[in-house]
This record gives sequence, structure tokens and C-alpha cells, in this order.
Amino acid sequence: MLRFLTAGESHGPELTAVLEGLPAGLPLTEEDINRQLSRRQKGPGSGRRMSIERDSARITAGWMNGLTTGAPIAITIKNKDFESWREKKIPPMTIPRPGHVDLNAAIKYDYKDLRLGLERASARETAARCVVGAICLKLLEQFGIVIGSYVLSIGSVKAEIDEDPDYRKLFRLAEADPARCPDAQASALMLKEIDSARSEGETLGGVFEVTALNAPPGLGSHVHWDRRLTARLMAAITSIPAIKGAQFGQAFKNTEKRGTHVHDAITLIEGTLSRSSNRAAGLEGGITTGAPIVIQAAMKPISTTIKGVSSVDLVTGKEVNNAYERSDVCAVSRASVVGEAMMAYVLAESMIEKLGGDSLCELMSRFNDLKRGKLSDMKMNNAPWGFGYK
Repeated sequence: MLRFLTAGESHGPELTAVLEGLPAGLPLTEEDINRQLSRRQKGPGSGRRMSIERDSARITAGWMNGLTTGAPIAITIKNKDFESWREKKIPPMTIPRPGHVDLNAAIKYDYKDLRLGLERASARETAARCVVGAICLKLLEQFGIVIGSYVLSIGSVKAEIDEDPDYRKLFRLAEADPARCPDAQASALMLKEIDSARSEGETLGGVFEVTALNAPPGLGSHVHWDRRLTARLMAAITSIPAIKGAQFGQAFKNTEKRGTHVHDAITLIEGTLSRSSNRAAGLEGGITTGAPIVIQAAMKPISTTIKGVSSVDLVTGKEVNNAYERSDVCAVSRASVVGEAMMAYVLAESMIEKLGGDSLCELMSRFNDLKRGKLSDMKMNNAPWGFGYK
């Protein structure tokens, strides 16, 4: 079973990630991880924190001579901003910020200062998730699985994407674009929208899409609710800070159509069963079909605004505007990279469940024997049967 934990605060000394259950023998370098950390730090609408931190991972356990050992992997990321907080006398924080965890965390944990909640809830924690995602991506690469992301909208600006796109092209275009948007015209308007919001003391949200290619059919399961890959992916994506909604493919638009215009016809091509379209976004019954897995995530506007929103001072009981904390204007582009990390973790977990084994060699040998939907593999009894219950 693959699982991970992260620890650390936004302005504490460092972040820590521990990944347990990865097979032995996986080639891995710190550069593999740092590449993903660098991608997470790029994007328009970033606050000053992104200019302070230059994230770099240090592997401290579970990895020797460039290979994983099968033991838990531990990685740390130093918080450079900690130096400016180390000796700082921090003023009390008593006004909860609307949209943040401040008030809820204080109620739940009986905090006497609101900063205790925000330090852990901060999206700074997602740097540790990207560390985990980078390692999982390295495992998925061994099986030819590729994951990419791109921004579909920021504020009211929407990108134009083909109904049946070339996903690898979208990945390339997004990677070269400042807003991570594959539509250059829309990207230019997104940048203007972000500048406008910044000048008005406002923030913006948007939608990004994460897609996985070459995942084999048969990952996940329909037999229990918590083994459905749809549920696991949805939980992983919506666990990202500020993500308030998600859908597979065009799930909400599909509700407006008749069934025959939504479900993917099954066809036989050169002896292999496949779908003529991918409206199911790569998943049916909580199990992968072999088609691209496509999930969209809706990110709300950043909660911290320069303008401020009405709140209540918990010491005086008076209604006041919440105080401004340093923040981004828009983080949709960077959140899409975190989305990749979370999808990579879920798919890596599913691959390990499906294949079993303690080493990469064991996984690879079993991977080559997976059923791929060939008609010749579908051994039907073609005979009447009964339930047989008494």
C-alpha cells in the first residue's frame, strides 16, 4: 500500500514528506524532484513568497546510490523565508479571514491565536506534495504513463480547446506559456485579467485540467465505494487548497444530453476492444478504460484580498475588515502542477495495488502480463447459469 504524509508550517524551518510503499530499485535523482518543484513556482499572479523561495529537495532516507530501497523515503525542503521569522516577535492574530481556515481551525483545536491554523493550512504545504508527485511520476514513467496539465480559464477568460485534442500538444503548449494555457490568445487575456485584479486589490480563480495518458485498463475497482478510482481521484484533487469542485471530462455538460450522445461506443479494432470516443474521461464504473483520464478542477479566488472582507475581532467582538496577509493574486497555473502530483500519487498507488511486488523488476514483469482488452483474452462461458444462493 502506497501512502504519504507531509509535515511543516508555512513559515517554519522546513517541509518534510515521507512516502511509504514504493518498490525497491526505482532510479531517482534529486533533480527529478527539483524539476517538479521549479514548475510549481512558475505562473502569473504570484506573491512575493515565490521570489523568496527557491525550492530544493534533499532526500534523507529510503534511497541509496540513486535507487529506492523499498524503505520509506524521506525528503526535506528548506523554507528560506524562515530566517525572517526566526527571531521575529509575531503580533497576535485575532481577526479570522473569510474564506480561510482561521475560524474553523480555532473552533476545532481551541487555538488561542489564529496563526496556528493558517501556518499548516497554507498552500506552501503543496511543495511537499509535489515532491511525492515527482517520485510517483518517476514510477509511472517506467510503464509509459504520462501526466500533464493546462489552464482552461482564469476569471472570465476561457481557453478554446478542441473536443478531441492532441493531449501531448496541449502539454507542450502549456509548458511554454506563462499562464500554462495552451491557447495563446486566451493566455494574453488571462495575464491582463490578473493585472487588472491586482490593481483593484482583488484575486482570481479559474479552472485547470489534468490528463493522464497510457494508463492501462483495469485500475481501480467497482466492488467497494472507496476503491473506485473516480472517488480516489476526486478526493485527491479536491484536497488541494482552494479547490472547490471537480469533474471528469465534461461531466456537467453531459447531464444536458441524451444517453446515446454521452456513452462511448465500444468497437473492435485489430482484435482489441476500444471506445470510439472518450466522454467517460477514461473511467467507467470506477475502473480505467485505457483511454486518457481527464479531470478538471475549479479553484476559487484566493481568499486573502488587499481590499479585505468584513469579519469580527475575536478579542473585542467588533466587526472589522480582516487584515491583509501577503498573498497571491491568482494561483491557478501553479495549482495545475499540484494537480499533476496528486493524480500521479493515486495512479502510482493503483499500479502498485494492481501489480503487487516489492521491487521494480517484479512490477515490470507483471505489467507485461496485464490484459489489454484483446478480444482473444475475453474467455466467455457462453452458457446459462444461476446465482446458486440458498
